[in-house]
Amino acid sequence: MDERFAVLACAGSFLEEDGDDVRLPHRWTPGGVGVRSAFTGGHVLNLAVAACVLNDLYREAAAGGLELRGVRVRAEGGFDTGPWRSTGIFYTVEIDSDAPREQVAALIATVDEVAEIPRALRQGAEVTRSAG
Repeated sequence: MDERFAVLACAGSFLEEDGDDVRLPHRWTPGGVGVRSAFTGGHVLNLAVAACVLNDLYREAAAGGLELRGVRVRAEGGFDTGPWRSTGIFYTVEIDSDAPREQVAALIATVDEVAEIPRALRQGAEVTRSAG
């Protein structure tokens, strides 16, 4: 079985009042962010991508004067269990906005380029245990 470690991060109009989301404070939205995820390393890794993309969508939209009513980011990815190597992380974005589709598409493309966690993961990262 190839577990995909699927996660969801949402804010604004995509928040569910009676859902199973964990609610976290968020600097860009008064209602906070809803997170749906199991607590495993694979889920948390994918959640880092989803959270970063969600945050950066709000940040870049604010910088460009674009109003977002809501954002939902789903991320998932698996692992090759032989060497325990990621098989990749894939994410999708839904945006609730009155902005023209072209502007929303441009925002998503910009965030795909500038979002820090996806950029760092695309470069690879050395992980080293330190003594102490």
